[in-house]
Amino acid sequence: VCVPDVPELKRMILEEGHRSNLSIHPGVTKMYQDLKKMFWWSGMKKEIAEFVYACLTCQKPKVEHQKPSGLLQPMFIPEWK
Repeated sequence: VCVPDVPELKRMILEEGHRSNLSIHPGVTKMYQDLKKMFWWSGMKKEIAEFVYACLTCQKPKVEHQKPSGLLQPMFIPEWK
């Protein structure tokens, strides 16, 4: 379906695609691959990227992608004379 240049309609499509039951909060590539099967509009990939990067849930660091932290080490605090 060729989507007309109506911001509200595009936003509805992006929101539904981003929080679908099959793929909760997909990344840019996954969301683009899923949506391009059914929709198209000029600048679609750029708008999807902007939408995903603006998602607060997607911006939170995920534990499985974090480097494990080591043991805490005391910091040296210099004394003023």
